[in-house]
Amino acid sequence: MDRIEAIHPDPEKAGVRIERWKYEAVKAAILQVVPENEPGLPFKSLPGEVRSVLSPEDLANLGSVSWYTTTVKLDLEARGLVARIEGARPQRLVRIG
Repeated sequence: MDRIEAIHPDPEKAGVRIERWKYEAVKAAILQVVPENEPGLPFKSLPGEVRSVLSPEDLANLGSVSWYTTTVKLDLEARGLVARIEGARPQRLVRIG
């Protein structure tokens, strides 16, 4: 089983190893639904938006969409592909580049 280490933006916290296909499916979905411009997407809406673009097969085999969405979102933050809008409460996200 091919796995990838999803890193955490806080260097004090450990990343987690997840199956590569799950990472890639959720990453593609996040990058599809998070806009490049403000006002961005509220974090609380992210799992539902990800769920809406994943294939039925991926949904059936993924497990907890919310857990994988949060895990991959943190990894994408650490890699500089998505960012939190500074000062936005509740948390809002934008895609970088």
